[in-house]
Amino acid sequence: MTKTPLRGRPDGPQRSPRYDRPATDRPRADRPETGRTRGIHPGPGRTWYARTVAPVLTCDPVPAAVGEFHASLPGYARTPLTELPALAAALGVGRVFVKDESARLGLPAFKALGASWAVHRVLAELPPGSRVQLVTATDGNHGRAVARIARQRGLPAHVFVSRGVHPEAVAAIEAEGARVTRVDGDYDEAVSRAARAAADAGSVLLQDTVVTGDDRVPRWIVEGYATLFAEIDAQIAAVGAGGPALIAVPVGVGSLAQAAVTHARSRPVGTAAPALLAVEPQAAPCVLASLLAGRRVTVPTSATAMAGLNCGTPSRLAWPFLRDGLDAAVAVTEAECADATRALAGLGVEAGPCGAASLAGVRAALTGDGAPGRRAALGAGPSTTLVLLSTEGPAANPHRVDAV
Repeated sequence: MTKTPLRGRPDGPQRSPRYDRPATDRPRADRPETGRTRGIHPGPGRTWYARTVAPVLTCDPVPAAVGEFHASLPGYARTPLTELPALAAALGVGRVFVKDESARLGLPAFKALGASWAVHRVLAELPPGSRVQLVTATDGNHGRAVARIARQRGLPAHVFVSRGVHPEAVAAIEAEGARVTRVDGDYDEAVSRAARAAADAGSVLLQDTVVTGDDRVPRWIVEGYATLFAEIDAQIAAVGAGGPALIAVPVGVGSLAQAAVTHARSRPVGTAAPALLAVEPQAAPCVLASLLAGRRVTVPTSATAMAGLNCGTPSRLAWPFLRDGLDAAVAVTEAECADATRALAGLGVEAGPCGAASLAGVRAALTGDGAPGRRAALGAGPSTTLVLLSTEGPAANPHRVDAV
């Protein structure tokens, strides 16, 4: 079998950010620099990043074909948007909603949105009847989504699993029929291994971070996540809450956050965009470190229950969007994540550690010492509508949040 490259360019506009300032001030391509950067606390203490000027970029909206594709899939339904008045009172905001991604297209996490659209686009770019192997690296949820879609499409899948992924999550990927290779290294190492394997004839790399010079597949994955944000807009409008004023987004390499930025910064002129808060584990704060450094950096990572966020380097594709579109970023501890998981469960929302990270980050931002300044940076007040992205259910990531 000869390797069949993807042909042509993707349909529609290339969704790079546009800037309302001189070209000399626009982002340039960055290479990650390795090392622990200033400002990241390895022990007690809180590091906080907030933008000091309003975002200056606009983005093209994602094609309507994305949502139409998802709506055509068997089993598609909007995931719940659950209002939690008690949490709104505790946080001192007007309304709090949780976007619960614990049952998305038959899987316990949101990742199927990006993987399904990307596989659809990959196959559309290949000659009819092409049979390719889908190769990917994962911290858990993305790999299972790719494996499930490969099985549904009658395609083989090879998934490289980084160190620290729970054995039950690995078993779930294998149960989808995928070949699994365990990597004795972090997520970045797993991505490198997957990229080498995908160079074999008849394989395609399904990754949300750019490894080679071709960024089409990562773009398609990010495009797929747009459906989640379109659903939120419709669900918020249906209950008369207006648009969200603040959205908390769990961050790994930053692809979901890129989708959040794209959605927020593609609104019609005169429509207020929500503030965007990125939340990471203190064990792997690569986006926070990069924002503080002003350049894309690689940070050392360590064990965390938030396994899907355990990434050491931001996506090269996502980085310009994160740098110029996020409003704030914070890293949370394992204990804070555990407390948030229990709090959500007590309110009827079953979230895995990555999903509960949103609440942990909002608590860190809106309460405690220094909260007035952080609240001001986010524009959070008694009339704010806040949306927490709960990106996974407990079945996606069986790590006990108090056991790491």
